[in-house]
Amino acid sequence: MGVNIIVGSQWGDEGKGKIVDLLSCDVDYVARYQGGANAGHTIVIDGKKTVLHLIPSGILTPNVKCIIGNGVVIDPVALMDEIKMLEQHNIEIKGRLFISHKAHLIMPYHKMLDKAREQAAGNAIGTTGRGIGPAYDDKTRRSGVRIVDLLDRKLFESKLRENLKEKNDILQKIYDFEELDVDSMLNTYLEFDCLIDPYIKDTTLLINEEIRKGKKILAEGAQGALLDVDHGTYPFVTSSNPTSGGACTGLGIPPTSIEKVIGVVKAYTTRVGNGPFPTELLDETGERLRKTGAEYGATTGRPRRCGWLDLVALKYSVMINGISEIALTKIDVMDDFEEIKLCVGYEHNGKLLRNFPVDIKTLENVTPELISLKGWKTKLTGIPTYEKLPEETKVYLKEIENFVEAKISILSLSPDRCDTLVF
Repeated sequence: MGVNIIVGSQWGDEGKGKIVDLLSCDVDYVARYQGGANAGHTIVIDGKKTVLHLIPSGILTPNVKCIIGNGVVIDPVALMDEIKMLEQHNIEIKGRLFISHKAHLIMPYHKMLDKAREQAAGNAIGTTGRGIGPAYDDKTRRSGVRIVDLLDRKLFESKLRENLKEKNDILQKIYDFEELDVDSMLNTYLEFDCLIDPYIKDTTLLINEEIRKGKKILAEGAQGALLDVDHGTYPFVTSSNPTSGGACTGLGIPPTSIEKVIGVVKAYTTRVGNGPFPTELLDETGERLRKTGAEYGATTGRPRRCGWLDLVALKYSVMINGISEIALTKIDVMDDFEEIKLCVGYEHNGKLLRNFPVDIKTLENVTPELISLKGWKTKLTGIPTYEKLPEETKVYLKEIENFVEAKISILSLSPDRCDTLVF
């Protein structure tokens, strides 16, 4: 099998947690390859909801081992809180969770800078304020703190003092924030080192050895492809690469190990934060989707912007990720709709665009070309097979497959793990 990659194919919040949890039953490892605690992967098993921010969604499946790769930026507080939460639910973590010694740490000054910049920005991105962006900034500036740095107290202290001198200057002089204390931060992170030590490993070596042994690996991304820092709607993007290519750099695996890319797609489109959104519905229909779909962020609680499924954007995502199969989620949200629409093109300055433009000026000024389909007006939850789906639902699925040229192989009919069709 090698490595299968699970990619969010829209602007995030597609339901990746459920799909990873479902597929983890047939793998040996689930490995998270980018992002930070800004992820909010929700899993429902027998009516019980669990939200994971850092630890891979496969942790809820007994005997599956989980990896947090070098491409993830780690908030120590969020990580330890998540470990404690899982242990309180009698989920074994030790011996099952491995964290890359090359992963970068989110420091308190990253969170403060994130909030300060967002407050001061005239055109805010809409970040979660969890320090993700500033941590990646320091990583690319080569001033970041990695987990391996905690092993050498002198090196860690030297890095911390040097970084904090610069960050305090910025926070005080530019943003009028209070100065952060270096000694208390030093002690906090050295205490964290003792707690995290049992989980630290050279995960690049581990995962490549396991691939050679024929083990099955599921690589899990956070956010969505349209938020990719290179291929998304820049600058309204995340700070890493949620696209399938990010799995190779974020885990240290070769492209030749990738067997399949599965794109998770919500049956309509949502977006959190600012940025262009061609099919957004600022009316009763948009509010209906939000209410029925409980479209509020698992991490921030922020209401999500809602609109019809954008097939132009999805086809672009299929292309850049190499998606061959689609896991379609939350189709049950539209059970009561008389009419359902799909975006199959954009009108811009009198011209019809069939390809997704990533320049913001164009994307902000397109008008979606929509086709209308008849709704199925029946409850999908609990339907046992594809054959028993309403004909209107099958037509909807076929329209998607034909336009984006990828097969729908998984259909989620409710949040619960068991209520899923696999074709």
